[in-house]
Amino acid sequence: MREKFTRWMYGRYGVDRLSKHLVTAALIVSLLSIFIRGNFLYLFGLALFIFAYYRIFSKNLNKRYAEARGYERFFTKIKSFPNRMKSEMAQRKDYKIFHCPKCRQRIRIPKGKGQVEIRCQKCQTVFRKRS
Repeated sequence: MREKFTRWMYGRYGVDRLSKHLVTAALIVSLLSIFIRGNFLYLFGLALFIFAYYRIFSKNLNKRYAEARGYERFFTKIKSFPNRMKSEMAQRKDYKIFHCPKCRQRIRIPKGKGQVEIRCQKCQTVFRKRS
């Protein structure tokens, strides 16, 4: 039986972090719908289950891989946010952090230099700020 299932799954996307998180979220939403007694929550949990298993059994590997990469990028941003804020707070004593008005790139300038002309390394925009 296991061999049959393995043969059937050949060429399908399979389980990744996004599908695991979708199934977990679907389970949580479904359990919440029992306590809250909401049809909307039940339907939403069911839709999450269906989408998760659709991804797992899909044969469109490129599209599923692109979805997983986008999710990983999003998940990494959320996961690294506390460390980034901690690092930024530690640097605030010595540096002032600006954002480029054109591309929103973060630029770090030492404090106490007065009026400075800043050139963005990414888009080469020049702007003046007080450090």
